[in-house]
Amino acid sequence: MGIAVGLGKDSGEDRLARQGISRRNFMQFCTAVAVTMGMGPSFASEVAAALTGRRTSIVYLHAAECTGCSEALLRTYKPFLDTLILDTISLDYHETIMAAAGEAAEAALEQAVANPDGFVCIVEGAIPTAMDGKYCYVGGHTIYDTCKHILPKAQAVVCMGTCSSYGGIQAANPNLTGAKGVNDCYASLGVKAINIPGCPPNPLNLVGTLVAFLQGGKIDLDELGRPTQFFGQSVHTLCERRKHFDAGEFAPSFNSEEARKGWCLYDLGCKGPQTYNNCPKVLFNETNWPVRAGHPCIGCSEPNFWDELTPFYQN
Repeated sequence: MGIAVGLGKDSGEDRLARQGISRRNFMQFCTAVAVTMGMGPSFASEVAAALTGRRTSIVYLHAAECTGCSEALLRTYKPFLDTLILDTISLDYHETIMAAAGEAAEAALEQAVANPDGFVCIVEGAIPTAMDGKYCYVGGHTIYDTCKHILPKAQAVVCMGTCSSYGGIQAANPNLTGAKGVNDCYASLGVKAINIPGCPPNPLNLVGTLVAFLQGGKIDLDELGRPTQFFGQSVHTLCERRKHFDAGEFAPSFNSEEARKGWCLYDLGCKGPQTYNNCPKVLFNETNWPVRAGHPCIGCSEPNFWDELTPFYQN
């Protein structure tokens, strides 16, 4: 895996060519990102320009999490993340995939934070605050203190996943660790993170947000800090089973003939009407999403979904 560290001086076209990525495959990826952003295929050239300019330094921090968001991001494909995104941005710190460890990893983090050209910080996982943050240590420091040190210095802060956005499952009742989302912890320091919730979120929503930032345009956010490009409509509105909801056709059970015919899963516990996300539009790996696969939406991109939207299933 060719992970670039530091700012690249060569052109984006040269970097892609060295990785054996054709312009056609790259433009297919850019088209998918453009469609995710709601801009249409014609916007692909602007996405390409943003992704092949000077590599932006990315610092990716892990707090209290399961690494599922990183797993989703690493499964971005056509072309794969390791041959495109990690050579298009400068991913200077990511504990899961970086080669460095121990003191070398900590030095890489401090070097990236001191970059005179600035950096973007992505946070995955909730921030434990109970017992002065002692429930989560990285490199001998609580993640609470690490984020307090780093986030105010970033050009932009992006929360990858529901845990860093709102606390997620880490903050589920009784929340003994005092887990909170990034904005709840650091708003008083001037931090205003962009939330990309989901458990896990679709990686194209993160890529689209980074593209919008690199282009220097305004990113419109809803009242929960989510980009309206990706979270402006409910899952219910976009769902391919919506026509059955409107027709009053509801599956009585998961193993029923009606369920196999694609009837609405609302009576079985689907939280699509309460959930704002673009899952039906973007899919995961352009292949499928839970409701199409026959599972109700559990509302994982909403705050406190683990407590407030349970039970996930209805008899």
